[in-house]
Amino acid sequence: MDFSYQHAQSQRVLRQRNVLGIAALVLAGIVALLLLMSATRSREIVLQPVLGSSVTLSTSGVSREYLELVTRDTAVLTLNRTPSSLDYWMKSVLAIVSPKSQGKIKADLLKIVDEQRGSSMSQYFTLDGMEIDPKALQSTVTGKLNTVIGQKVVSSEQRTFVYDWEYAGMTLKLVGFSMVQPKTRPGAMM
Repeated sequence: MDFSYQHAQSQRVLRQRNVLGIAALVLAGIVALLLLMSATRSREIVLQPVLGSSVTLSTSGVSREYLELVTRDTAVLTLNRTPSSLDYWMKSVLAIVSPKSQGKIKADLLKIVDEQRGSSMSQYFTLDGMEIDPKALQSTVTGKLNTVIGQKVVSSEQRTFVYDWEYAGMTLKLVGFSMVQPKTRPGAMM
């Protein structure tokens, strides 16, 4: 009797062990599946800008609306400057620049700072239009670039600027910006 009781007890413990083992394997499989799904699935963050519409960020790419808002703010930041705000201006521009472009852009900004420091020349940009290409991560802004010396506007010219971006993870960074040279009309004098 003692032997049959021990045998039944052992069989019960083995069944419990086997059931727990199977449950552990099933749970491990579920955890692995959830980790795989979360790693490959697009993530989104909903942003509430000052505008009345919401903007989302996703790991799958940059939305047109978000790129437009960032371009608008970046154009204002990069193209508006005064001699008294040059250090803040340069620090703010470098904060949105991609680490791989920091050196080149900082060198270009330092040239501008050296030229403008100690002068009474200011610059501001009035945006007229914008073209956004989320696939190529490029934005083009057009507007009037106004130069002021003292309190007198010395030039007001229609200009176009191109901004190049990179998107990694959920971060949009500036990799370069430049002014598009105006095309001269055939037969026009320079």
